Amino acid sequence: MKISLEATAEMLLCKDNIAILVHTHPDGDTLGSGYTLCHALRSIGKNACVIGEDEIPDRYKFMKEDGDEESFDPEFVVAVDIATVKLMGDCVGERFGDRVDLCIDHHVTNSMYAKSVLLDDTASAASEIIFRLVPMLGAKISKEMAEALYIGVSTDTGCFRYSNVTPTTLRIAADLMELGADCARINREIFETKSRSFAELERMALGSTELFFDGKFALITVTQQMFKESGSNEDEFDKIAALPRQIEGVLVGAAMREQKNGTFKVSVRTNPPLNAAEICTLMNGGGHPAAAGCTLTGTKEENKETLLKTIAKFL
Repeated sequence: MKISLEATAEMLLCKDNIAILVHTHPDGDTLGSGYTLCHALRSIGKNACVIGEDEIPDRYKFMKEDGDEESFDPEFVVAVDIATVKLMGDCVGERFGDRVDLCIDHHVTNSMYAKSVLLDDTASAASEIIFRLVPMLGAKISKEMAEALYIGVSTDTGCFRYSNVTPTTLRIAADLMELGADCARINREIFETKSRSFAELERMALGSTELFFDGKFALITVTQQMFKESGSNEDEFDKIAALPRQIEGVLVGAAMREQKNGTFKVSVRTNPPLNAAEICTLMNGGGHPAAAGCTLTGTKEENKETLLKTIAKFL
């Protein structure tokens, strides 16, 4: 059942011992919105804890609050920026997948798995929704919360370059700056600074680039061997996903990443008029019009063939 922002605030104010779930391979938006909500609830006297399947990337660890996630026994479960149960991961999904009381999300592909859903698919990021929700809880947005929300909005919009940016997005970013977010530092650290290991991984990834359909589809493949040889890790992969689409003439760019369990995570980015979410939905994934993803379980060559057959339907 869809509910309003006001109803969401009323619901949270009536609850305590609240678990806030973030998705696997956590990005800036799920963490920024999840930890801001946690900070806000704690500031008004609620017991809250953020729970996720995977390790938080180092660049986002400043958001983390102390709390024993494994022993936390919630009375109320909230999922943020999670469109489907499978994005929770195996362990978290098994533990909480069928008992999510509230989902706060901005994905048009949300499967409506929660009992109540606050869904705003016009928002560029879940962090936009949390920005509006926090004052309704009677909480104030601190400098730390403002920076977490700014990271959420800026990372989900490609530093305000993607088509999901709206006038509201930019106004919220300005408000967050006024609330203390050091936007220049965040932009530099998140979008411009590269570790040496990432620079080496980027070199290898670009070397794997393949072009199909008269240059309209570009594919980059990153294997576990590349991670090992470069000294990089999956936390640094996000910046790779945007590279294929940057090639002139490309309408669809895909970055295929081998995971430790042998499956491949595929990140798809599109330029107009193509829709990344529509492409990934055909491969049991989802996301946004310009950025979406899915997981494929075959070999590298089998998955490449799956991608080519799927994208051929659009090109």
